[in-house]
Amino acid sequence: MRYDAIPARLSVIPIHLIFSTLQTAIIPASLSNDRTANVDKLRRLVIDCARQGADLAVLPELHNGLYFCQTEDAAAFDQAETIPGPSTQVFGEVAREHGIVIVLSLFEKRAPGLYHNTAVVLERDGNIAGKYRKMHIPDDPAYYEKYYFTPGDLGFHPIQTSVGSLGLMVCWDQWFPEAARLMAMRGADILVYPTAIGWDKADTEAEKSRQRDAWQTIQRAHAIANGLPLVAVNRVGHEADPSGLTSGIDFWGSSFVAGPQGEILAHLDETSEGVCIVATDPLRTEEVRRWWPFFRDRRIDAYKELSERFLKNH
Repeated sequence: MRYDAIPARLSVIPIHLIFSTLQTAIIPASLSNDRTANVDKLRRLVIDCARQGADLAVLPELHNGLYFCQTEDAAAFDQAETIPGPSTQVFGEVAREHGIVIVLSLFEKRAPGLYHNTAVVLERDGNIAGKYRKMHIPDDPAYYEKYYFTPGDLGFHPIQTSVGSLGLMVCWDQWFPEAARLMAMRGADILVYPTAIGWDKADTEAEKSRQRDAWQTIQRAHAIANGLPLVAVNRVGHEADPSGLTSGIDFWGSSFVAGPQGEILAHLDETSEGVCIVATDPLRTEEVRRWWPFFRDRRIDAYKELSERFLKNH
């Protein structure tokens, strides 16, 4: 089955003709180095949210294990898996048995020496609806992702599902307005960001507040600028630095769902994990875009230079 297709029996219908509201489950989680236990825990949480009526479940970034990118360790490549592979099989069975669409975030082994940070969408019948390979790859202290991940090559294309068109991106992508705009321009119904982001213990409380506020503000701005609801699901808990060179990462949780005017529909705290089900109304995108017609008024004739790296002293 092609990743950019879904079965004919689940042919895509405009989302407003399927649901008056979309019930989205956000599942922030603390993870351990026991990958089997993590998968079992997340599997049970997805089943729980399906039983509560969720149509869509979103898991945090690289949810099968610890966030291994705190160090550069060649042994960590052993954690990667193929797509399709073990995770899509396990969670595919959950999707099929409980009739729910699931967003996974996996360490993809594409070929020997070629790896990606990849989000995968499973349809309600358990098949793969599509995947997205993380496009923007950070390389900062405790976030050494360039060592592990080749930048994505699938572009910014929403994934068509039975619950609508998902503008799926991953973590660092959430800071770039161009990425959200392209997803919106290609017809996304909702923006979705599995995430792994946190604080250094050395940060002051004021700095911690500024970082998290900026993280939420930029994403709310994407929702506003594009007139779309947005889902951000983060890890929670402390994860030590295996090298001992830093104090590790305190993942700040704070998962949230925003509406198309940036309004907060649900917001969890720093430590909450489990299941939070949030209703979004697909019809509000049309309503808000009529009030605020940003797409009508965009000066596309004047934006060509955005494809340049920088313009000062060009």
